[in-house]
Amino acid sequence: MNVSLKIHAVLEPYQKDSSCSAMSQGPLQALCRQCNFLTKSQNNPQVCPYGLYAEQLSGSAFTCPRSTNKRSWLYRILPSVCHKPFKPMDQGHLTHNWDEAETEPNQLRWKPFGIPRASEKKLDFVSGLHTLCGAGEPKSRNGIAIHIFTCNTSMINRCFYNSDGDFLIVPQQGKLLITTEFGKLLVEPNEICVIQQGMRFSVEVFGETRGYILEVFGAHFELPDLGPIGANGLANPRDFLVPVAWYEDRQVAGDYTVISKYQGKLFSAQQDFSPFNVVAWHGNYTPYKYNLDNFMVINSVAFDHADPSIFTVLTAKSTRPGVALADFVIFPPRWGVANNTFRPPYYHRNCMSEFMGLIKGRYEAKEEGFQPGGGSLHSMMTPHGPDAECFEKASKARLEPERVAEGTMAFMFESSFSMAVTTWGLKTSNCLDRTYYKCWEQLKSHFNPSCK
Repeated sequence: MNVSLKIHAVLEPYQKDSSCSAMSQGPLQALCRQCNFLTKSQNNPQVCPYGLYAEQLSGSAFTCPRSTNKRSWLYRILPSVCHKPFKPMDQGHLTHNWDEAETEPNQLRWKPFGIPRASEKKLDFVSGLHTLCGAGEPKSRNGIAIHIFTCNTSMINRCFYNSDGDFLIVPQQGKLLITTEFGKLLVEPNEICVIQQGMRFSVEVFGETRGYILEVFGAHFELPDLGPIGANGLANPRDFLVPVAWYEDRQVAGDYTVISKYQGKLFSAQQDFSPFNVVAWHGNYTPYKYNLDNFMVINSVAFDHADPSIFTVLTAKSTRPGVALADFVIFPPRWGVANNTFRPPYYHRNCMSEFMGLIKGRYEAKEEGFQPGGGSLHSMMTPHGPDAECFEKASKARLEPERVAEGTMAFMFESSFSMAVTTWGLKTSNCLDRTYYKCWEQLKSHFNPSCK
């Protein structure tokens, strides 16, 4: 996502009684609060005003074309290099070992992933990460992973950053207050946020919380090209929100833990101050969020079912034109008006892998069994499509204009990688629905050679 260059700065520390409105809907709010030194055309002065340190965060190679060059300058109380050495730490169910379980080509569906009660087991965002499936690996910067997060406790004096790639976070139950080096993001179900490679963040939760994460190595998410659609449509750039700078000048007597995910492993380092000490920043490499209700849906208005690519919100491109490492696709409320058409999703075998999740409501192609907080995986060339009940109902329906997916938000992580499922996904989670295949058993032949 290319966020236009903005200058963001504050001179006052965060006050606890102020609302979490540290969210910019455009540059004006931030510009009116900017520090005077940021108005000068210099990123790295000999001495920064207010005794701050200048630090650049690069999200692309220095020599990338301007259209893809990503970087931000952070003006902070202490630089991020001030920490003790990193040491390996327990990583729970987070993994990039795609060979730990037997290959599974079948259609897979998971019941809602359980969230432990805090009284039973405390889990914060990091300790609650569970890798479900993925492919490729971060050392070569080529691959993806899909994680489930379940947590019930806020991160206290802990922050996390991903050296391997970007996190696209989809909360399904419970809101997330995410403190980043750039400011705060309040992300609720039916919203998404992207925390890009290297950005430190901490997550506060307000009860039992669950969601999905799409991680990509080697590319950043961006808006898909619109082609003949034109200049407007799908997810519009104006609706992506970035935070306004927020800082705290706080010493931590008991040590602050910085957690790094590096080459698929977790490491921790200690420091004696909060990393959220960025007083001001400017640049185009930022975290951001998006409300899925703002998606401008495009659909067939004559006949036939359009391909789901028309519902793409963000894409992470591969080196092959037109082929994505991963796409984030949604199936929002919309009108169905196609004539003489089987309107639900068609039966399909795909050269891509399709993971689906449900934020809320009931998915039209499988109204039973596919539940909010669960998921499904249809691997490369594995057949899938509407269940028997959906087929019979849609085949006999009177075709009139109708609202589709009202009160529902389903999504898909689609990838050109052939993904392996982890041991946690197949066994340890105890959420795999081993009866999934039965939803197609009732499909029957309607073939009649004498009836055209």
